[in-house]
Amino acid sequence: MNRRVRTILTAATAVALSAALAGPAVAAPPTDDHDATRQAMRAAVADGVPGVTASVRQGHGTWAATAGVGNLETGKPRSARDHYRVASISKTFVATVVLQLEAEGRLSLDDTVEKWLPGVVRGNGHDGRKVTLRQLLNHTSGIFDYLADPGFQRTYMTADGFMKHRFDEAEPEELLALALANEPYFAPGASFEYSNTNYLLAARVIEKATGNDYGDEIDRRIIAPLHLTSTSVPTTRVTLPRPSSRGYSKLARTDTGPTYDVTELNARLAYGSGQMVSSSADLNRFYSALLRGRLLPPEQLKEMKTTVPSSRDTSRYGLGLVDRKLGCGVHVWGHDGGIFGSNSDAVTTEDGRHSLAVNFNGDWSGSTDAVIEAEFCGT
Repeated sequence: MNRRVRTILTAATAVALSAALAGPAVAAPPTDDHDATRQAMRAAVADGVPGVTASVRQGHGTWAATAGVGNLETGKPRSARDHYRVASISKTFVATVVLQLEAEGRLSLDDTVEKWLPGVVRGNGHDGRKVTLRQLLNHTSGIFDYLADPGFQRTYMTADGFMKHRFDEAEPEELLALALANEPYFAPGASFEYSNTNYLLAARVIEKATGNDYGDEIDRRIIAPLHLTSTSVPTTRVTLPRPSSRGYSKLARTDTGPTYDVTELNARLAYGSGQMVSSSADLNRFYSALLRGRLLPPEQLKEMKTTVPSSRDTSRYGLGLVDRKLGCGVHVWGHDGGIFGSNSDAVTTEDGRHSLAVNFNGDWSGSTDAVIEAEFCGT
């Protein structure tokens, strides 16, 4: 799910932000009490976000804070230890597993989708024989995003549709069929267009290459080794682990109107594009370990950080990892993600020594960008 769709649907998983490294820049060290970051979090609440939770990892130290509430009915505050749905941040985990499999010689990024999923990507101009795994991971495949399918939007993204179908258990093949009922955006490799279908297919490739559910591979290869105790790839679980906050949405194209509690839902509809649950502390640990080379050999990490232009001038997209240039010239790597009732962002400096993860429990207002700018630029 992505920002392009977010303007249409009230909740969409995020488009990652980044930019090519233009020159050396050093993140401004935040004050001991992170005043600018706190102010940006409070500003998000003032803008209408029910509550914010954020965590910072810098060197050997950590800092965490919250603002606003986690429950509009009771007024209970958010917790720094909250679990939340991370949506498209899941893409970095999926891409990491694919790259680990490449490092093991079990697949190549230059393999076609057809090699691993024969006959699966066909129809209306789509042809898996011409799409590589690399093009899936950096969104240059041209494959249509199933989230943008009009039928999917009517069924799942309107207020009436969400309330009726929030617990549906659609199979990946059903979601893929929605994508392939539409024409591709462009010929493979010709441009960039964020598409959640790419990561649905990437997860299927992991399963074909390993014989295991893609979530089990993420658990075995990333979650367990890094001791990410708050991170999981739920199957059909519709609730969040504790502690957690309620998630809220307008379920409309505007930021006005009623506010709905959308906490319970089946995120299996997002599959490899955005199914995971985590916490701010776990996300910081993950991205720090990734950029420090603890999860991938140098060759694969270099491939992951090889970027293409994205839909924003200040951003470039790698293989499930994005490079964002901040206003002060600092570059951070990570991903963001939005799903009903949850907007998240997780980034780290290239050396992995300064990381931030932030979550809003509302999907219609506020700016995670502003929190990131405050943390790394002090403004």
